[in-house]
Amino acid sequence: MPAVLEARDLWKVYETGTNRVEALRKVSVVLSEGEMVAVMGPSGCGKTTLLNCLSGLDEITSGEVLVNGQALSGMNDWDLTHIRGERLGFIFQSFNLLPVLTAVENVELPLLMAGQSPKDARKSALEALEAVGLEDRAGHLPAELSGGQQQRVTIARSFVHSPAVILADEATGNLDSKTQNEILDLLQKLNRERGVTMVLVTHDAEVASRCTRVLVMRDGRIVEDNRNEEE
Repeated sequence: MPAVLEARDLWKVYETGTNRVEALRKVSVVLSEGEMVAVMGPSGCGKTTLLNCLSGLDEITSGEVLVNGQALSGMNDWDLTHIRGERLGFIFQSFNLLPVLTAVENVELPLLMAGQSPKDARKSALEALEAVGLEDRAGHLPAELSGGQQQRVTIARSFVHSPAVILADEATGNLDSKTQNEILDLLQKLNRERGVTMVLVTHDAEVASRCTRVLVMRDGRIVEDNRNEEE
């Protein structure tokens, strides 16, 4: 399988006064098309920092990140925003939905920002909501939706533009166990049917067990890289 996301000798160092924190220490990993990868490890081990660096949201100290073979280093803010908007999708624990917009308006927003016509954006957004089972909630505001429904809207927004990779930070962390399983079923379905690579930062072994690959981090390094057997 071709590589869709690659890190080469990533270092991320925070320096404040006399304090020096090595959040990432020479991290290298290659993620292939269609993989569903969990990133695990204790709090403070660098999981979220890795996700932010892989997406270009956080500037790295040294090393390289490549998205579909394209290096992020040297890109200006506009180019980074463009590559995130075209090739990456994001799912957050806190949903990050705009409260004044309906479900369909939240989902279509990335397409409108990318210059797609309102008619085409609305059509794609409705299809994405249908794919996550929320076509009948398209006109509802986030406050009118349950936590699980809000996360489904977030998931629809993450793949509406057909990205190569979806990056999720504790995507099920705020959900009860029943809703968590429903969201994991949905993510697995999207991964298999659409072939999109998924990277899920999690502390939950149940989430990791549903992935095809598990990266374990400790002290800013990847210390284990395990593949789960196919179900």
